[in-house]
Order: sequence, then structure tokens, then C-alpha cells
Amino acid sequence: MLVRVAAAKVVADVIHEGRSLNNSLPKYSQKVAEQDRPLLAELCYGTLRRYPSIYKIIIELLDKPLKQKDSEILALLACALYQLIGTRIPSHAVVNESVAACKPLKRLWARGLVNALLRRFIREREAIETSLADDGEYLSAHPQWFIEIMQQNWPQLAETILAANNQQAPMTLRVNQLHNTRDHYLASHFTDDVAVATKFSAAGIQLERARPVGAIPGFEEGLISVQDEAAQLAASLLDVQAGDRVLDACCAPGGKTCHILESAPALKELVAVDFDSLRMEKVRENLHRLKLSATLITADVAATESWWDGTAFNRILLDAPCSATGVIRRHPDIKLLRKREDIDKLARQQLAMLLKLWPLMNNGGRLLYATCSVLPQENDAVIEKFTNSIDNARGIAVNTQAGCVTRFGRQLLPLRGGHDGFYYALLEKV
Repeated sequence: MLVRVAAAKVVADVIHEGRSLNNSLPKYSQKVAEQDRPLLAELCYGTLRRYPSIYKIIIELLDKPLKQKDSEILALLACALYQLIGTRIPSHAVVNESVAACKPLKRLWARGLVNALLRRFIREREAIETSLADDGEYLSAHPQWFIEIMQQNWPQLAETILAANNQQAPMTLRVNQLHNTRDHYLASHFTDDVAVATKFSAAGIQLERARPVGAIPGFEEGLISVQDEAAQLAASLLDVQAGDRVLDACCAPGGKTCHILESAPALKELVAVDFDSLRMEKVRENLHRLKLSATLITADVAATESWWDGTAFNRILLDAPCSATGVIRRHPDIKLLRKREDIDKLARQQLAMLLKLWPLMNNGGRLLYATCSVLPQENDAVIEKFTNSIDNARGIAVNTQAGCVTRFGRQLLPLRGGHDGFYYALLEKV
């Protein structure tokens, strides 16, 4: 399959069918030549990252909207405009290859349209961009509802957050400290201009440039894993002690599960629960690669009566389902898939999970609530409602210098060239 045909199909899957990039891209990656897969990923991620801006340009170029059945042509145009705006691919190649893609997309009629619109953009780019100079969605490459909610919750930092979301996220590694120290691993495998120690995680290494996991020294041997620095903080904040029974709720794909086991080898048992059977396979793969063991249960975390054996936990990590607004730069399809009305629904789900899991913990036990959201509605507001609903929870300071203190926890915001957006709150049962 031609790479631009595959890119159009992936982007159409997201914008028209509501499928995630993680679900659609692997399917079409298998259909293009191996040497074209990096370009396919670049086209899909880049187009979706800038899609709110690109769509504004498409509206300017079209005399009338395309029909819904022609979503792949809309996606093809979006991919082509991304190439013209965000890559060094020669404009004539972009036009010619995009026109050629119409035939395998079974839209021969669109060849003239694609050719004319792209050539018009090349001729009139400056005027088109000037006409959109006051359009917030175009300037920020975010949907209007998200711009508004950022301005409401982070008035001084909204522009910084939006700009960070439009950058490619760095690749961060986590050293398996059961087998190595970070300093030794760095000295053995990298030079200072290629990789540096992270500021807040004692196990983290940030790479100057991303690379395939197969090219990371020691990955296959279980010496290293890929995990953002913000997510790496969970294991130390949970502060697991020898003999503890630990619950990792909503554990997939298992990065935090494995880090807890690496950080606390003397724990008694780690039970990891998630409802997604496919993602649980990823947990198994990670445990196998790292030579770790845990009790894995595929179940609805909130349906505790279906999976809990009645033995209480000393520590619980609830990595709650959330809007993922702190990791947009890694998952740019979130800009299109997430809606304003999702936030209240997610907050209700998060509160329900907390209320169901709290009785599973011993007195003196600690629950770490985590999200990859930057929205207080899913973070402090949920913890406030939870603590108002029960009388045996005490807040504990989140012991990290990352991010900023909030009323109930600590909020990390996505940093350009740094960690993702994340939230932590720590509660003790009294």
C-alpha cells in the first residue's frame, strides 16, 4: 500500500470513525513497505497534531464541504497540507503523490480537486495564513473547548501548555535498578550529549533523540524500559514496604506495575487489575521481559466483588481512567477524540473507583491516586468529593519537587523537552 494512502486511511479512522491512533496505525503499518513505516508514523502523528489548524485551512480552500463518505479525501488533503507546512518534502512531490493516492482510495474524481487545492495553497499560503491570524483554533492547533478550559484552569500557563502539546515528546527510559544503577548504565552505554539523567526520577534517563526500542542497549535483556519521567514517580511515591500486599488498579500496559516490583523486591504480593484483555497481554510481556512476577486479573476494577479475594492491601495505586490531557503530545488524536462532556463523566467514574477500592485497604494503608490529566475537575475536585464522602482518609504531602502543590495533591504540567502532564494525590487510611 502506498504510504500516503495508508496515512489517509489512518487519519480518516481517527477523524471520522473515532478510532484511536494506537488502534489504527499498527494495522496499516503492516500494509506498507518496512522502509516507509517511519514516514507513515510521521504523517499520521504530524497531521493529527496540527489537525485543528489544518482543518481551518481546508475550510478556506474548499468551496463547499466534502461529503461524509469522502472522509479519506479530507484526510488525504490534511496529510498533504501537513507535509507542505511541517516537513521538508518538496511541494511538487507532495502534490504529485497526493493526486496519485486518489486512485487506490477509489476516488478518481478527486484528483482534480486535490491538485487544485494544494496548488492554490502553495500560491496563496501567505494570504490564507493572514486571514486566519486571529483564529484561536488555527493559532494553537487545539479545539476551542480545550483552549477555553485551559484558559479557565491555567490562565497564566495556558499558552505554555498548548505550545508544549504541539511538540514531539522526548523519549525517556527507566533503569531497572534490580540489575543496574542509572549512573553505571549511562556511563556504559551513552555519552552526555546523547542522554542525560532526569531531574525528578532517580531511575530516569532522557534521550536526545528517540530510537527504536530494539536499538536501546539492554532493552531485550530487561535492563531498561521506556517510561515518561512523570509516570516514573508513582513507584517512589507509593513507598511500598517489605511484606506489603499491593494493588495496581487499572494497571495496563504495566509500566508502573513493573517499576513497583523493581523498586520494592521484598513486597509480599502485587495484584494488577485491568479490564482490557488485549492490554493485559502487554503487561504479561513486560513482566516476562523484566523477569518479574505479579498476580494478574482481567476484570472491571470497580466490580471488586468479582475479583477481590478478601485479603486487604497495604498499598493501592489507582491510575485512574482520565481525559489524558497531560499526554496530548504523545497521543495527538486526543485533540479530536476527547469532548468537553467527557470530563464530568470521567470524574464520576474516578470517584466511583476510589469509593470501591478504599474498603480493600488496611488501616494505615496508603492509596496513591494518579491521572495523566491537567484538569482540576479530574484531580483535586475528585479527591475533595472523595474525602467529603468518607471520614477515615488523611491527605499526605506528595514527596516530589516536580510540578506544583495543589490543595489535595501535586500537579505536573507538560514541559517542552521534559516530563508529561500528571497528577498525584496520596491518602492514608486512619
